[in-house]
Amino acid sequence: MRYDSDLLYRPPGEWKSYLLQCTIGCSHNKCTFCTMYKSKNFRIRPVAEILEDIDMARDYYGPGLKRVFLMDGDALVMKTDDLIAVLNKLYATFPSLEKVTTYAGPKSTLAKTPEELRAIRQAGLNRAYLGVESGSDKVLHDICKGVDAAQMLQAGRALVEAGFDLWAIIIMGLTGQDGDWEEHILSTAKIINEMKPRHLSAMTFAPAKGTPMGDDVLAGRFKVCTPDQILAECRLLLEHLDVDPLHFTSNHASNYLPLKGGLPEDKEKFLHLLDEALAGKIRLRKTLNRGI
Repeated sequence: MRYDSDLLYRPPGEWKSYLLQCTIGCSHNKCTFCTMYKSKNFRIRPVAEILEDIDMARDYYGPGLKRVFLMDGDALVMKTDDLIAVLNKLYATFPSLEKVTTYAGPKSTLAKTPEELRAIRQAGLNRAYLGVESGSDKVLHDICKGVDAAQMLQAGRALVEAGFDLWAIIIMGLTGQDGDWEEHILSTAKIINEMKPRHLSAMTFAPAKGTPMGDDVLAGRFKVCTPDQILAECRLLLEHLDVDPLHFTSNHASNYLPLKGGLPEDKEKFLHLLDEALAGKIRLRKTLNRGI
């Protein structure tokens, strides 16, 4: 297998997946909190190279491979016919293949017609991870996400309607200590309720060196939320989520109190744990340190 660098990113749940690099970097790559692809110039790899990598993976892993994650930041940006060709090759090469997944950018999702998205899903792209981040227009604008809340909702709904197993990702703490965190969380709960993903991960903002938000933290322009503020955000989010069923996780390395389970059945348990943590009865874990 060939990779453009050692900086390879995938969702935590894809740790067993073969990582197939279809694009280099992220097609948007302007989010002010993110450092993942800043050192890469975005480009789509030639399909012939990708197909060669699949043959190399067959030689390395054998025919029994069951999971594949398409890197880097957004394989949906590929031409539909090219992406389907990659999917067809994967399933022909690995007869036991059960799941192929990818990050999905909202703009690249919106660039596809409903028919294209259904064709990609039918070709075997099972799950899409969508970085929703927030349902607040102000927050989305401030972090340079490239879409507003209505467009983000449209992208998420398009993926759900096409049959994708949608995994949405949101980030608590994006307003800092002085921003309107309640508006951020309430609008985020609203967009998730309307989008109806099957999975939701609630991460916590951790400033990264070399990013605009990291620079703002170092300059004192942005005050990172305290652990109690993040716990309060998580509690407010859970109170207002009504997607049923929803697989909910808040156990990323950035989170102070790891939570994982199903909604609505685990909601009261989660709220109780958050109340205990806010009362100082549960020891919070150390979180992700990115060098700020």
